[in-house]
Amino acid sequence: MTGQARLTVSAAVAALAASCAMLPLVDKTTWILQAAFLLALQSTAGVLARHVPLARPVTVAVQALTGLLLLTVAFAGEQAVAGLLPGPEAFHEFGQLVQEGAEDVGRYAIPAPATAGIRLLLVGGVLVVGLAVDAVAVTYRSAAPAGLPLLALYSVAAGLGQGVHGRLWFLAAASGYLLLLLAEGRERLAEWGRVLSGRRTAPPAPGPAMTAGGGRLARIRTGRRIAALALGIALAVPAALPAMRGGLFEPAAQGAAQGAGRGGTTSVKPLVALQDSLNQPENRELLRLRSSTANTRDLYLRIVALDRFDGAAWQTTERRLTELPAVLPAPAGLAAGIRTTRIDTSLTASDGYAQNYLPLPYPAEEVRTEGRWRYEPEGRVLAGERGQTTRGIRYQVSSLQVEPTAAQLAGAPAPPEEILRAYTRVPPSLPPVVAQTARKVTAGSANAYQQAVMLQDWFSVGGGFQYDTQVASGTGTEAITRFLAAKRGFCIHFSFSMAAMARTLGIPARVAVGFMPGTPTADGSVSVGSKDAHAWPELYFEGAGWTRFEPTPSRGTTPDYTVAEPSPGAEPGGVPAPLPDRTVVPPSAPKGTDACPPAQKKLGECRSPDLSAEGAGPGPGGPSAGTVAGVAVAALAVLGLPALPLLWRRRVRARRLGGPDGSAEHTLAAWRELTDSAWDYGIPPDDSRSPRGAADRIVVAGALQGAAAESAGRVAAAVEQVLYAPRPRPVPGLAEDVACVRAGLRAAAGRGARLRAVLLPRSSARLLWSLARRRAAAARWIRNARLKVSPRA
Repeated sequence: MTGQARLTVSAAVAALAASCAMLPLVDKTTWILQAAFLLALQSTAGVLARHVPLARPVTVAVQALTGLLLLTVAFAGEQAVAGLLPGPEAFHEFGQLVQEGAEDVGRYAIPAPATAGIRLLLVGGVLVVGLAVDAVAVTYRSAAPAGLPLLALYSVAAGLGQGVHGRLWFLAAASGYLLLLLAEGRERLAEWGRVLSGRRTAPPAPGPAMTAGGGRLARIRTGRRIAALALGIALAVPAALPAMRGGLFEPAAQGAAQGAGRGGTTSVKPLVALQDSLNQPENRELLRLRSSTANTRDLYLRIVALDRFDGAAWQTTERRLTELPAVLPAPAGLAAGIRTTRIDTSLTASDGYAQNYLPLPYPAEEVRTEGRWRYEPEGRVLAGERGQTTRGIRYQVSSLQVEPTAAQLAGAPAPPEEILRAYTRVPPSLPPVVAQTARKVTAGSANAYQQAVMLQDWFSVGGGFQYDTQVASGTGTEAITRFLAAKRGFCIHFSFSMAAMARTLGIPARVAVGFMPGTPTADGSVSVGSKDAHAWPELYFEGAGWTRFEPTPSRGTTPDYTVAEPSPGAEPGGVPAPLPDRTVVPPSAPKGTDACPPAQKKLGECRSPDLSAEGAGPGPGGPSAGTVAGVAVAALAVLGLPALPLLWRRRVRARRLGGPDGSAEHTLAAWRELTDSAWDYGIPPDDSRSPRGAADRIVVAGALQGAAAESAGRVAAAVEQVLYAPRPRPVPGLAEDVACVRAGLRAAAGRGARLRAVLLPRSSARLLWSLARRRAAAARWIRNARLKVSPRA
């Protein structure tokens, strides 16, 4: 083998050795064989190009073209021209696979399934790194800088894998790089020896003096010894210096990977995919559950609790795992006086959901599942062991539905000292404005419960915050300050900020990550999708334990104990309410008669006063005019009540379609009217679909044909123009298109469906939702006003 061929093989081996660090990231390792085969073909193309010889840039271009053709055959052969040449369809397929792969990387926990998108990212990454290493080390004859792409590949794999089998993969990557350096050094020494000696086969002379050939072999041996010594130092120094945390030989108890190993600790970064899940165009189902409780609005599924706050981010404290007990211990802080209801829930995870922490209702009492799961008592979480994930798993959970009252939370005693010390810790780097804002928002509060409710309502209702998943999650000590100033964010911002502000007030707080209650389905089960991913704060109250709050506007459900009406004569915080004015002048008794005692009035034993005795004359026969008017109004209300949905629906339709034709507001209103009209005929809206996809669904489900189908497509296209076009073109005539779609839906529906769509339209549920929101907002405003007034009363 020539020196250049040896160097080419060493470059390919070095790239593959560094790529081995990505093996733990995927559950199947067959992709590495495919990557090795394609890399060998790409390297062979380089050997042939250099043998011609071609110019160096041309050689690199030939190898890049070869790699592209190989990826086309492997991943987009059906879309390629003649199964080999990449065309527009093949590049479109590449784009789809890359997008799907990026989504899968954010969605799945390690080890992730080897989907087509993930395999393309892995194999394509190996080919790109292999091309860079070959170009630098072989084509441009400089092996040392080739370590940079190798280091980048290893760093990405090590960062995602969180050190899974880090020693083995570090040894493989380092050995590959050293092999490349040795191959280049041997080639250079061989050329140097031939030039100076002028003899290729002269035997070494006896004695200490060496010929060029002997010197060459000695230098090769010396280089090998230096390489071995450098590798040994790299391995030994981190182990010898305990202060160097995160080193290669860090103890397993401190450097555990994401998830859990045998008897290891919990260490997870659950927020990596949360924002991506919320921004996905489709709401993919991850879990399906059935519960013994009919009220699933509070059935949150909790994955982990983030309890360590360093001022820049919230993380989990690494703790040792134990065997999963048959019955879990009682939750911390829960007293006997708090009302609890035991509920049983059966859950099934989809095959596409691979998370190595088991989503559970909180607090779980008993978990029945198969597989290798271990228990972390402090956070009450279950972690998979040795690659155990939730993919396709079925399990049953018995949990408690804790229902404290506002009075119980307001009267909660001080938490234990260890809880206060661990969960109110705030780093010095936290900007002072966070604590100042917390004190300002909760001014006038009487206890920790009132402070918590004020914080929740300030974020969700009264503070002017807006829910926006497009805002970057953000890290650093100024992240909370930026959020409080911008007042835009999603659940991460709201939960992180409320928990941090609660800690500054001395309230134990942490952040839970999991899923909101899912969507009930027709068969009685509940579907939990990717868009249900959520984060919420948990605050500790002695007697009730860790208690959920919901500061994120328009997400989740507000706990009843934070909106419950106060008991008579007292505020929720335990402060007596002002007594009503009871200075009432009793009416004088009718002349000639004695006043009826109150006790007899309650029993109904008082006689009506005889007005005829006063000479007033007999009263008119029958009921009075006021009574008749009241009965008439009540009758009209009862008769007109069924017509309210019809009247409201007509009013809304006229308002939506009566705006300026062609404006963006009119286009969006027309789209809302179209989807609501389809809803009236039994086709519920699906916000997870694009406008065009939603219109196609309405056309198919509503059996629309001809002009009606075309009208639906025109309205959808107009909406896409408004939403996505830099300068949307006005589209007139949308009101007529909506009317045409309504006529098509009516023509295709049966008589019963037509009557229901007119008399009891399903979309009138929006009216009830609007009234419920206004009622809740009014109740919160009244409660806040009482909380502000009561301390001074």
